[in-house]
Amino acid sequence: MSRTVADKKITANPAGWNLASHVADLEASIIREILKISSQPGVISFAGGLPAPEMFPIEELKSAAEKVIDESQSSALQYSLTMGVPALREALAQRETEQGIDTKPDNILITSGSQQGISLASNAFVDPGDYIITEYPTYVGAILSFNFNRVKYAPVEMDNDGMLVDQLEDNIKKYKPKFIYTVSSFQNPTGISMSLERRKALVDIAIKYNVPIVEDNPYKDIRFAGEDVASLKELGGDIVISLGTFSKICAPGLRIAWVNAHESILRTFEKIKQGADMHSNTLTQLMINEFIRSGKIDDHIEKLKVNYGKKCQLMLDEMDKQFPSEFTWTHPEGGLFLWCELLESMSASELLPKAIEKKVAYVYGAPFFPDKKGDNTFRLNFSNASFENIVEGIKRLGEVFKDNMP
Repeated sequence: MSRTVADKKITANPAGWNLASHVADLEASIIREILKISSQPGVISFAGGLPAPEMFPIEELKSAAEKVIDESQSSALQYSLTMGVPALREALAQRETEQGIDTKPDNILITSGSQQGISLASNAFVDPGDYIITEYPTYVGAILSFNFNRVKYAPVEMDNDGMLVDQLEDNIKKYKPKFIYTVSSFQNPTGISMSLERRKALVDIAIKYNVPIVEDNPYKDIRFAGEDVASLKELGGDIVISLGTFSKICAPGLRIAWVNAHESILRTFEKIKQGADMHSNTLTQLMINEFIRSGKIDDHIEKLKVNYGKKCQLMLDEMDKQFPSEFTWTHPEGGLFLWCELLESMSASELLPKAIEKKVAYVYGAPFFPDKKGDNTFRLNFSNASFENIVEGIKRLGEVFKDNMP
C-alpha cells in the first residue's frame, strides 16, 4: 500500500523493519516446510507428527459440544481463568491421581497445546546463554522454543533404553543447566522409551543437584506393546514438571494440554501465560471435560492403541522386506514414530528430494540434533497413513534407498 504526500509517492517497507536479534535468526520448522511439499497430490507422507484423522472421536466431541453449549450457554464462550476451567483441572487431577501421580487441581495449569508448556518452562527458567540438558536427538519443536530464548545445549546421548544417565552428572557439574528436558516415553523422534532403571537414576541425580526435570509426555497413554513404566512425575514428584496433552489422544486442533507441577512454579507459569494468551480456549476445555466425565475417553484410547499398534507393526514388517539390510531402525512399543539410520556415508537430507520425486516423504534427522548433526538419520510417522499407503510408501522409500546405496 502506498500514499502520496506532497506529490511524492511513499511506500512502506516492512522487510526493512529492525527485528529483535534473537527473532531475526529464528529458523522455520523443517517439518512444517516438508509438510508443505508433501501435501502435493499423490505424495504419501510419513513426515508429520499427525494422529490418524479417521480415529478422531468426532461423534463424541459433537455430542460434548452440544451438551456444553446447552448447559453452559454464554459462559462456554466467555473469557475464563488463566489456570484453566476449574472442572477440567479437577478432572485431570483425578485422572493423574488414578495413574499413580498424587495430584490436586492446584497442580494443574491448562495450556494451549503442550508446545506452550515447553515455552512456559523455557521462558521461566532460561536467560540467554544458559544451558539446558536434552536428549540427543530431541524433539524439534522444543529446540525451536529453546532457541527463541538463546539457550546453550548440554545434550546426553541415547541408546535403546533412553538417555545415558551415566553422562548426566558430569554435564550438570560442568554446565549447571537450568533444567533437564526429556520425552521419556516413546520419544519424538526415536520412539524409544526410557527404562525404569534409567528413570530412577535420572530422578535421583536431579534431586541431588536440585535441577528440575521437564518431562514432555504426550504419548504415555499410547502404549500398544510391552509393560507400563512409571512416569518420571510418579517417581520424582515435585522435582518433575510434567507436560500432557489431548492432541495425541483426542484431537490436536482443540489445542488443549496441561502442566502438572508444584504450585509455586505454576504461579510463575500463570503470569507468563497471562502475557501470551490470557487463557486457553474455554469451549474446547469444557468439551474435553465432558468427554472425560462421560467415561468414553478410555474406550477411545484403547481403540487408538490397537490401530497404531497394527500400523507400527505393518511399517516394521514392510521395512524388513524393502529396506537395505545395512540400515537399522527402532522398534517402538507405543507413540507415533520410529527412527532409522542409513549408512554413515549417506545423507537423508540429500535423498529427500529423490523421495519426493517418488511421491513419498519423511523428515530427515539433522533438525532433531541441537548441533544439526545426524544427517544419516530420519524419522517416520506411522499413525497418519492408511494401511495401504504404509505398504506402498515403504516400497517407494526402499527403491530410493536401494538405488542410492554407495
